[in-house]
Amino acid sequence: MTSPLPLRLALTALLAGLATACAMDDLASHEGSLTGALYVAQGDSYASGTGTREYYDSGCQRSVHAYPSQLADLQGLTLSHVACAGARIPDVRANQLSALSPLTSLVTLSIGGNDAGFSRVITQCAKPWPWTCGGDIANARNFISNILPGQLDSLYAELETRAPNAQVIIVGYPRLFNGQECNLAARISPGEQRDLNSIADLLATKTEAAAIAHGFEFLDVRTPFTGHRICDDAEWINGLSNPVGESYHPNRTGHDALTSLLAERL
Repeated sequence: MTSPLPLRLALTALLAGLATACAMDDLASHEGSLTGALYVAQGDSYASGTGTREYYDSGCQRSVHAYPSQLADLQGLTLSHVACAGARIPDVRANQLSALSPLTSLVTLSIGGNDAGFSRVITQCAKPWPWTCGGDIANARNFISNILPGQLDSLYAELETRAPNAQVIIVGYPRLFNGQECNLAARISPGEQRDLNSIADLLATKTEAAAIAHGFEFLDVRTPFTGHRICDDAEWINGLSNPVGESYHPNRTGHDALTSLLAERL
């Protein structure tokens, strides 16, 4: 008569082997599920790759170092990279939404900063005395609070209609400043830096609310970029740069980080 212990051990080993095989099959299926899927990357300079210093499309400053190209390579996606430096919500509607279709599997979108005039606000704050930027900051806050939500709602509704089967991830903006003055050419005071960071916070709050209302995901990058802002030892964002257009945008390391954060959502 066979001892029950060896029999139980044999059955345990067999079941463990089957479980492992099934798990490996599931993992392989998951990893391959995105291969060839259609990915449309939309938005402004934060999505096109401005700040990475190397572009295959100089007009829109699209870069292979930007997170859309990296994410597509990492996941085996078929990329349509239509994000463009300087884009505002009307530009996305006129020039980028046409890239979407019911076959689109993934959409990322970064938009709203140019609509709020954030670049102009930073430029004013960087000017030496007697220039001030208090009025520009107030105007940006008013726009983000009272006008931007309606514009985002309309844009998101059209996106939803054009790509009804897509996973949509709205990518937020980081806080740029850590409170230090490390660039003599751009003397943005600690108080002005706090105000500019508060605009980034308000923009994140309003954008996230609009995204959630449409069932989209919102990638809040403010916490991951903490410790990597302008003047930090390991910057993920360019400070005042040459050429000036590279300034106040994620650098290549920043886009590497954004790629990883997005990959975790897929």
